[in-house]
Amino acid sequence: MTMTSLAPRPRTAVGAPELSAPAFVRARRLSRGRVTLTRVVNSEWIKLRSVRSTVLTLLAAAGAVVALGLLFSGVHSGVIGAQSLGLQPGSGASPADVSLGGVNLGQMIIGVLGVVLVTGEYATGMIRPTLTVVPRRLPVLWGKTIVFGGVALVAMLVATFTAFLGGQALIGASGASLADSGALRAVVGAAVYLTGVGLLGLAAGAILRRTAAAIGVLFTVVFVVPGLFPLLPHSWNAAVGPYLPSNAGTSFMTAAHAAGSLAPWTGLGVFAGYVVAALVGAAILLKRRDA
Repeated sequence: MTMTSLAPRPRTAVGAPELSAPAFVRARRLSRGRVTLTRVVNSEWIKLRSVRSTVLTLLAAAGAVVALGLLFSGVHSGVIGAQSLGLQPGSGASPADVSLGGVNLGQMIIGVLGVVLVTGEYATGMIRPTLTVVPRRLPVLWGKTIVFGGVALVAMLVATFTAFLGGQALIGASGASLADSGALRAVVGAAVYLTGVGLLGLAAGAILRRTAAAIGVLFTVVFVVPGLFPLLPHSWNAAVGPYLPSNAGTSFMTAAHAAGSLAPWTGLGVFAGYVVAALVGAAILLKRRDA
């Protein structure tokens, strides 16, 4: 009898199945290849940075915020010939708000980008293999939200700080600084607002799945409805108008508080509520509908 035959065999727990070496290797490979939110986020990050049009559109949104902010600041200070543009130098807005005037165009661009990030996959049919790989579906929406929201926030922060600092340099001695009351909040709030509009577009794209329909709904909610409310009775406008998404957003991204608008932090909470509600609606429909 050899010493090998006398060696004790490894014992397993009672009721635990024994795995052969190949089965154990397969189990480890399966555990390593399971779908996790981290892996979905990494996949969505690869998608976003691999599509040139997505990167260019994001840069266009940031560029619009900076370019128009500098233009408005130059006109406001008289550095740029306002008469040649049919404008008058100076305005009733604070210097900080003037330099952030490009947000109005930037929100249109980033809103469209948010829509196309989702509807583009439905249009090309790429959403089917995506949902096949991630059968629980919701990590796909959360992955897109995390990646797009994070990238957009960083890009918009760079844009709003650049627009503010460059604009105040053009305005000169009568300009504002980040230490002034409400200035830093306005700069950061403008970036947060732009990111929120992009996420509203993403949610609209996930809900409607059609680019034209989602863009139409987004623009109606953000631009058309707030423009129509002043035409309604004053009591309606005073009671409901401040709670509209764009008006609530304006209340926390402007340095000077306007009469009749929400308090800055209240406006931020209302606007965030719209974004969360839209994403929750998109999540519910994504779970219930076929791809």
